Amino acid sequence: MEWSEYIDGYCERLSPAYWAEPINAVTNLAFLISAFIMWSRVAGQKAPLAYLLIAILAGIGVGSFLFHTHAQVWAAVADVTPILMFVLVYIFAINRDVWGLKPWLAAALTLLFFPFVAVTLPLFQTIPGLGGSASYAPIPLLILIYAALLRHRAPGTARGLALGAVILIASITFRALDEPLCGSFSVGTHFMWHILNATMLGWMIEVYLRSLLRRNGQSGNLRAT
Repeated sequence: MEWSEYIDGYCERLSPAYWAEPINAVTNLAFLISAFIMWSRVAGQKAPLAYLLIAILAGIGVGSFLFHTHAQVWAAVADVTPILMFVLVYIFAINRDVWGLKPWLAAALTLLFFPFVAVTLPLFQTIPGLGGSASYAPIPLLILIYAALLRHRAPGTARGLALGAVILIASITFRALDEPLCGSFSVGTHFMWHILNATMLGWMIEVYLRSLLRRNGQSGNLRAT
């Protein structure tokens, strides 16, 4: 596969034109808005990983915009790479700052994400109608596992993670429905994947930040919006 090879993967796209997916392209603003809101929430806090997650969140919006305008292999890589980065950084952050693990152990456990996906992805690929969205399905499952394991140690964080998983499941559902509903809904449903994902990722940063501040006894210092 060449880097410039054309990819037509969504209902809204009817040609290789730059603006062939206007709704899918424009709704990536949701990621930038979410990143801006979370930046204002984190400003002034000693939470370097939260700042990093916010930067990656903005990068997800940029990468997705490139993919839904250029629709080429290199743009697809720019789309999925920040998503993977967010997942890995977030797992590390939870391992280190919620579970209280040493950084080396937190990093080692973070790498278990890859064998976890290798085991669970084939199971999700057997679900009818999930299609290419199956590649994202292991993520809400992992979030729910973390939520279950943290329910006694950090119940507030566990509830927040569970809510994030529910939003992501709804998001994946809209992504999977894009092609099946294309005949009756010409613009598709992929744009809801962007809006819900932007909401979910911002919320996940909020959950992490609240947990971090509770651990440091600074929960009262988080400004309301």
